[in-house]
Amino acid sequence: MENITPFPAPVSDPSSDVVVLNCQHRLFFDPSPLIRLFAEKDDDDAEAIVCRMLEDIAMRLDMLQRARAADAFAKMQRPAVRIGVVADHIGLTEVSVAAGHVCACIAQKDWIALDATMARLERGFDMAVSEVWNFRDFS
Repeated sequence: MENITPFPAPVSDPSSDVVVLNCQHRLFFDPSPLIRLFAEKDDDDAEAIVCRMLEDIAMRLDMLQRARAADAFAKMQRPAVRIGVVADHIGLTEVSVAAGHVCACIAQKDWIALDATMARLERGFDMAVSEVWNFRDFS
């Protein structure tokens, strides 16, 4: 799995200290795990499984947010890893990659990058929920 992040163009004003990075608002989503799941199970069972997985990710995101608010960084690694594993199982590539980046920020004790990466993880999950249900409607 490759994550390609476009870098901003060189700053036109070299005296500027701030470079604005634009969020691309696109989600990297691999529908093949969901296609397999819906092919192997009846629709009700497949939807129940997807719901449980999305609920699991949401619960772990809540755990991450609470731990971050309490500066309890030691409690953040396990939920972040679990989010990555579950997201990968249902094809939420962007969520899985962002969860891995959250783990890297925690390991590096880079709290500023952690805040930005957590925001990216949360945005990715919000978009992923819509994408999964849109996919379900078309399958």
